Amino acid sequence: MTLRTRVLGNGLEVSSIGYGAMGMSQGYGPGPDRQANIELLRAAVDRGVTFFDTAEVYGPFVNEELVGEALAPLRDRVVIATKFGFAIDEAGRQSGVDSRPEHIRVVVEASLRRLRTDRIDLLYQHRVDPNVPIEDVAGAVGELITAGKVGHFGLSEAAAATVRRAHAVQPVTALQYEYSLWFRRPEGEILPLAEELGIGFVPFSPLGRGFLTGAITRDTAFADDDMRATLPRFEAEARQANEAVVDLLRRKADDKGATPAQIALAWLHAQQPWIVPIPGTRRLSRLEENIGADQIELTADDLREIDEAAAAIDIRGARYTENAERLTNR
Repeated sequence: MTLRTRVLGNGLEVSSIGYGAMGMSQGYGPGPDRQANIELLRAAVDRGVTFFDTAEVYGPFVNEELVGEALAPLRDRVVIATKFGFAIDEAGRQSGVDSRPEHIRVVVEASLRRLRTDRIDLLYQHRVDPNVPIEDVAGAVGELITAGKVGHFGLSEAAAATVRRAHAVQPVTALQYEYSLWFRRPEGEILPLAEELGIGFVPFSPLGRGFLTGAITRDTAFADDDMRATLPRFEAEARQANEAVVDLLRRKADDKGATPAQIALAWLHAQQPWIVPIPGTRRLSRLEENIGADQIELTADDLREIDEAAAAIDIRGARYTENAERLTNR
């Protein structure tokens, strides 16, 4: 398999499909053992994936360690993105946000050790800290870029005004937000801003945390440690209503000889040439399915049909709990 490439902001070239590694360490219940995860990450590189996403808070810490061990022998073939911005207590619990410049510097040194590398290719602020001016955050990351420890600056789930202020201090290369056919909020302000400023866009949860693959139904039971068990959008009644989105994708997939997941990813690609989704998976078959989306071309008629059908669907349930949503769009 070969994957085409796309260019984010500031000339950062990556594979058209990236890899979100979070689910290997948290969020979706029990998964494969560590060695199986390492082999899968390396298999992704063998299949042309060059863009890998992690964060210190995933685990915490263990996801960066996993990505670091897997990719260290392949370091010059990949772009590694990680994130700072959460406070983590001694027990390993997330305890708020912290983007003080001195904290950013400490986090970056620790991330470099866990990732077994001398530079972080793309460093995102994971969530905006309302107690630290974004100009100070951008300046701190700019100093790390000058020092050669960071290649590019990114922001995740930040408000448009915050992005603009940060970009004026340190050019932003990529914006990461949830975006898919069943969560389209970024189309309001963020995507137009990214186009205006020349910033790339990286959708996380591009397959709706697995729902858009068609593998989850109203009868699916989630493990206690699966985050979807706590999300309003994954309550049984919401899932039943939201199956209309999967039905839409399935109809188009049948037309194209594809799968619902591949149509969902191809739809994202068709929105802008600087959009690079980062689906996660713990299975080789799903990895290869996701990569296959790179070869699917949706025509203007296809996109019009999808958008018209999607407009008639009332998506049920909030994407996050109230506490998690309050950390976004600041």
